Amino acid sequence: MKPFCFADGEIIESKNATIHPMDLGLIRGYGIFDFFRSVNYKPLFLDHYLDRFITSAEKTYLPLAYNREELKQIIKELTDKNDMEQGGFRMVLSGGLSDNHFSPAKGKLFIFPETLLFPSEEKYSNGIKLLSLDYVRPIADIKTTNYALSVWDSIRWKKEGAEDALYHRDGFVSESSRSNFFIVKEGKVITPNKDILLGITRKHILQLTEKVDIRPVTLSEVFEAEEAFISSTTKILLPVTQIDEHKIGNGKPGPISLDLLEKFKLLEKENSY
Repeated sequence: MKPFCFADGEIIESKNATIHPMDLGLIRGYGIFDFFRSVNYKPLFLDHYLDRFITSAEKTYLPLAYNREELKQIIKELTDKNDMEQGGFRMVLSGGLSDNHFSPAKGKLFIFPETLLFPSEEKYSNGIKLLSLDYVRPIADIKTTNYALSVWDSIRWKKEGAEDALYHRDGFVSESSRSNFFIVKEGKVITPNKDILLGITRKHILQLTEKVDIRPVTLSEVFEAEEAFISSTTKILLPVTQIDEHKIGNGKPGPISLDLLEKFKLLEKENSY
């Protein structure tokens, strides 16, 4: 975490940021957040992230006291104050102090600039392993702060040498705990269309893809895919070479996945100057 954050309506030292212990974000796990990267002092695709954050606040009935331009100004001030050439910004809107300790209320807005660590080069070169998990994230189209199951399940990932989980339900896959999921079959990029967060990185990857199909994806066809990968703000595009004990394709990152990764890096450069 960087030295300065936004909390209580002003920029303060991050170590002094507080939240009431009865806030719904703590006692009910109710709140929203979003996360974006900054490159060369410029937030990448900021309007897309603000669109999602503002919409999430509306859908979760959490009052957001700042409009888009005010949020941009706060982020600009935090960038300058923390000398944020590179890194990440985490926006959090808590569930608030509720009279009945249950209904959404007026929460607190935090914006935390953070140091950002990408996965190791080895993971991009060799791919990663996912573990399938029968689960659908509640209100999946909203980036809520409720990650209880995935935090709990992460102990299993570590024991089995996996990077993350792959959620599925009734034979259909949806997403990873913090990433969107894709497969490649016959040269076409395929990604699930329901029970998912509409990722900003996912959105741009689809725009870079010539042959794409957005539709239900079965777990059985995932195991037969030629390639697979996940995408997120903090991973960009990470090849998946194993799911459970099933090798994906030839067990190595595929050409389409790697090509899209390079195309996204070029897009990032174009949007950071």
